[in-house]
Amino acid sequence: MSTVKDGAPQGGTPEGGASGGGSPAAGRPAGGVPEGGASGGGTFRERLSDGLYGAGWATVKKLPEPVAAGLGRRIADLTWKRRGKSVLRLESNLARVVPDATPERLAELSKAGMRSYMRYWMESFRLPTWSRERVERGIDIEGVHHLQEGLAAGRGVVLALPHLANWDLAGVWVTRSLGVPFTTVAERLRPETLYDRFVAYRESLGMEVLPHTGGSAFGTLARRLRAGGLVCLVADRDLSASGTEVTFFGDTARMPAGPAILAQQTGALLLPVTLWYGDASVMRGRIHAPIAVPGSGTRAEKTSVMTQELADAFASGIAEHPEDWHMLQRLWLADLEERPETGGDAGAVGAERDGERGA
Repeated sequence: MSTVKDGAPQGGTPEGGASGGGSPAAGRPAGGVPEGGASGGGTFRERLSDGLYGAGWATVKKLPEPVAAGLGRRIADLTWKRRGKSVLRLESNLARVVPDATPERLAELSKAGMRSYMRYWMESFRLPTWSRERVERGIDIEGVHHLQEGLAAGRGVVLALPHLANWDLAGVWVTRSLGVPFTTVAERLRPETLYDRFVAYRESLGMEVLPHTGGSAFGTLARRLRAGGLVCLVADRDLSASGTEVTFFGDTARMPAGPAILAQQTGALLLPVTLWYGDASVMRGRIHAPIAVPGSGTRAEKTSVMTQELADAFASGIAEHPEDWHMLQRLWLADLEERPETGGDAGAVGAERDGERGA
C-alpha cells in the first residue's frame, strides 16, 4: 500500500499476524492506530499515501456502517469506470480464471471485484471499533476443526491464504472469537510512518507482526510453530528468486516456498484457507484439509509438491468466487515477461511486498 492508483489504495496491506507477544513499537500508542498525517521523509506520493490511509482510519470508522459501505461502493464504481491500469490488470487476471467469459462478463466481474476490494478497505478501516459480537456476526468459517485439532495436538499450524475477501477480518475472528494469537510477516513500507500505521493497526487487533528483513523472520516463525503456535501467511504471489513455480489456472506462476518449508522443518500442519463474501453482511470461508509432507524426495521436491497442492486449493476457492480475488498486479510468469519486475526475498515466507494487497 505504498501508492495510490486509479483513485483507490493499491495493493493492500503488509500481512500482519500475531502470536500474542507483539508489543507496540516505540512512538506508537499502545493498541491503537496512528491517525496523523505523514511526518516527514519519503516522496510526495508516499506522503500522500500515508495521509490518505491516516484519513481513512480516522474518518471511515466513525461513519455509520451503511454509510461506509455505500461510500466504498461509490469509490469502487468510479475507479472501475476510469479503466485504469489496475482495473485492466484485474480483468486480465480474471480472464485466466474464467477463460470462457465474454468481454461483458469480464467487465461485470471486474466491477464486482472492485466493489469487493473496496469492501475490504471499508471493513478494515472499521475493524478496530468492532466488538467480538460484531466480528462473529460478520464471518462464518467451515472446517475450523482442522485448525483446532492441529493446535490441540501441539503441532503448530500454518494457515496459508490467497488474496480473497478480507484477510484482516479472518485474523480478528481467530484472535477474538477463537482466542488464538498468531504471527505473520510484514514487508517494510515507505515512508516508515505508513509501515508504523499497519503494524500498530494489526497489533491493535491482537496480532504479532514480524518485519521481513533479510529472511530473519523465518527463524522466529519456526520457533513459534515448534512451540505449538499459529502462523498465518498470504501466499498466492511471489516475485522473488526463491519462489516455487506452480501451474495455476493452466499457466506457470510463482508462489512462496515458505509455508511448505516451515511445515517440513517444524512438523506443523499446513492448512490452505479460502474466503469469500456471502450476503451483504457476512464473509464466509473454508479451512481446507491439511497438506501432507511427501514421504520421499528432496526438500526441494517436497516443497514443489506441497506448494502445487496449495495453489490447487487456492484455485478452487478463486474459481468459485473470482470477484473476491483482489489480484490487481501481474502474477503469471508470461505476464511478468511483458514488464520485468524485480523482487528480493520477501515472498520466501509469504510476506506481501511493499504494501501490496492486490498482490
